Amino acid sequence: MVDKITDFNGIKSIRIDNNRVLNFNRPKIMGILNITPDSFYDGHSNITIDKLLRKAEQMLNEGADILDIGAVSTRPGAQEVNPETELKRLITPLERLVKEFPEAIISIDTYRAKVAKETVNAGAHIINDISGGTMDKLMFETISKHNVPYILMHIHGTPQTMQDSPIDSQVVDRVSEFFTNQLLKLNSLGVTDVILDPGFGFGKTLESNYQLLKGMENTRINNLPILAGISRKSMINKVLGTDPEDALNGTTSLNTIALLHGANLLRVHDVREANECIKLVDNYRNISV
Repeated sequence: MVDKITDFNGIKSIRIDNNRVLNFNRPKIMGILNITPDSFYDGHSNITIDKLLRKAEQMLNEGADILDIGAVSTRPGAQEVNPETELKRLITPLERLVKEFPEAIISIDTYRAKVAKETVNAGAHIINDISGGTMDKLMFETISKHNVPYILMHIHGTPQTMQDSPIDSQVVDRVSEFFTNQLLKLNSLGVTDVILDPGFGFGKTLESNYQLLKGMENTRINNLPILAGISRKSMINKVLGTDPEDALNGTTSLNTIALLHGANLLRVHDVREANECIKLVDNYRNISV
C-alpha cells in the first residue's frame, strides 16, 4: 500500500446539468441536511421547513457547494423506513429548497430507485447512494435514465447488519474491487459522472476505518473524485472518548488527513470549519521549501 500525499491534477469533473460542471481543482464541501428523527448526530422530530431553509442558507453562505438531504437514518442498527414515508419527508422540503435557492446543487441521500426518480423529477441534481447499488437492483438503471451524477458508496452489509461482522482486513483492496465492479455496470449503462465514497463507518472495524483513511487514494478508479464522510463519526469518538456533539475538533483533524490523502469532497455537518480546513490545506500545498 502506498501512503500518498496527493494533489488534484487530473481529477474528473462532474456534470451537474446542461449549464454547470463541478470541478475539483479545489476540494468541495457537501453540507448535511438531515430530516430524520433518529440521525446519530442531529436527528430530531421537531424539524420545520423554515428551520431547514435557515440551515441551508447558513451552509451556502459558509461555503457549501452541495446540500445533501437525507430522510432515512443509516446509523448502525437504524430501523428501516418505507419508501412512502421517505418520500413524504423529502418532497416538500426539496421543492422549497429548489424554489428558495435555485442555484444550489442538491443531492438526495437514498438507496431506493423510486425515491431517486421522484426527487430528481422534483429538482434534485445528484443521488447519493449509501448502498452503491446493492440494495435496489433498479438504481443504476434509474440513474442512467435520468442522466444525473451518482455517488457510489461502499457498504458491508446493510445499516441493520453492518456492524455484526465488519471488515477487519484488506479493506482498501475490498473497497477498490467493489468500486471497479460497480463502475463497470454503471459505465455499461452510460453513467460516467460518478463520485466515489469509501464508506467510513459502514461495516468496517475501527482499525479498518483508519487503514481506509490512510490508503484512500488507492481506492480511486479512473481519476474519479473521492468523497470523505467522516463528520462526527464513531471512528473519532472511539479514539477520543467523545460523543458526536463533542467531535468537531476530531472531525477537523481527520478531514485534514483526508484532504492530504486524496479526498476531493468533504461531507460535513459543520461547513464553516470544513471550509477553513480546506483553505489551510490549500495554503500548505502551495508553499514551496
